[in-house]
Amino acid sequence: MGKNITAQKRGRGTSVYRAPSFRYVGVVKHRSLSSKESLGRIRDIVHSTGHYAPVLKVSYADGVDSLEIAPFGVKVGDEVRVGAGVDVKDGNVLPLRSIPEGAFIFNIESMPGDGGKFVRSSGSFARVVEKTSDTVKVMLPSKQERTFSADCRATIGVIAGGGRGDKPLLKAGLRSMKRGARGKLYPITSALSMNAVAHPFGGSSSAAKNGPLIARRFAPPGAKVGSLRPRRTGRRTK
Repeated sequence: MGKNITAQKRGRGTSVYRAPSFRYVGVVKHRSLSSKESLGRIRDIVHSTGHYAPVLKVSYADGVDSLEIAPFGVKVGDEVRVGAGVDVKDGNVLPLRSIPEGAFIFNIESMPGDGGKFVRSSGSFARVVEKTSDTVKVMLPSKQERTFSADCRATIGVIAGGGRGDKPLLKAGLRSMKRGARGKLYPITSALSMNAVAHPFGGSSSAAKNGPLIARRFAPPGAKVGSLRPRRTGRRTK
C-alpha cells in the first residue's frame, strides 16, 4: 500500500504545512493611497516570526496605525512621511517618479496601491536606475532590472537586520524551528533517496540518472513531479 507524497500532503492542508499566521504581528505594507501627505511617528520596533526584517509600528496624524518594514538607522520617536512631495529621507514613502536616480529603496509596489511586493527581506535594497515620464527602471538585489509604473510607491533606505545571515545556525534543530515558524518543510529529502511507495522517482529500479523527468500531460497530483511539460517542442514556425 502506498502513501501520499509531499505534494499531496501539502494539498491536504494539515498543520505541518500551514504557516502560523496567528502569531504574526499583522499585515506589513504601505498605508492606503492618499491624495495628501501624511505625517507619522514610530511608536515601536517589533519582531514578527513571519518577517525576517524588523517591523515598525507607526501612528499617523489622521489616527491611522500602520505596520511597515524598518529601514536601517531609525529609532522610536522618529517621524516618517508619506506623499509625493516629502523629503528623500530614510523611512519616507514616495512614488517612484519623485525618487531621484541612484537612491536606495525597498518595499516596492508591483501595482500602485498594493502595499509593496518587492525587496522586503532584511539587509536588502534596490536602486533607481532610469526614469521616464510613465515608468521607472529599478535594479533589484539580484541585479535584475525591472520596470515599474512611476506611480508605484517605495520606501527610502536599506532594510534593517542586514547581519542576520552572518550568524550560523550550528544545529539542525535550530534550522527546523526557523523553517517551522513560517510553515516550511524541513528537512528536504531527495526524491531518488525515497522508497518507491513514497515518490515516483524512488526505489532502486527508478534511480537511473538518464531517465525522463517530464510528467505526463494529464498526470494526477501524485504523479505530477519533475520538470513541467513543454507546450511544444522544436523551433517555432509562426
